Amino acid sequence: MFVTQPERFDVVVTENVFGDITSEIGTGVVGGLGVAPSADINEQMAVFQPSHGTAPDIAGKGIANPIATILSAGMLLDWLSEKHQDARCAAASGALRDAVAAVLLNGPRTADLGGNARTQDVTTAVLDALCPAIA
Repeated sequence: MFVTQPERFDVVVTENVFGDITSEIGTGVVGGLGVAPSADINEQMAVFQPSHGTAPDIAGKGIANPIATILSAGMLLDWLSEKHQDARCAAASGALRDAVAAVLLNGPRTADLGGNARTQDVTTAVLDALCPAIA
C-alpha cells in the first residue's frame, strides 16, 4: 500500500532500519531523493534535512537538486508554527511550498528531474517565485 496508495499515509513511524527502508521507497514514489524532505522530531526538538543527506558524491559540483532542502525548511516552518502557534511561520511555509510547486511545474529542473539546470538556477527560480517584488 505504501507504493500503490501512498496518499493513505500522512506519517509513518518506524524504528531506524525500517525508517531508512521506508524513506527510500517513499522518495521513489514522490519523484526521487532530490525532492524529498525529511524530519526527525521528538517532543522538544527536531532536525530537518533532505532525505538524501549531504550527498557528498556530488557536493560542490552544482548539480544537486535544492528542492528537498528547501522543502525541509518548509517543514521546519510548519513545525515552528505548530510548536509556537505562530501563524507567520505557517504562512511562510505555505508560500515556500507554492514557490517550489511553481518551479516544479514550469522549470527549471535539475538533471534528476529530466532537466539540465544547475543547483543555483533552481534556487534562484524558487526565490524569484517566492519574492517576485524583489526579483
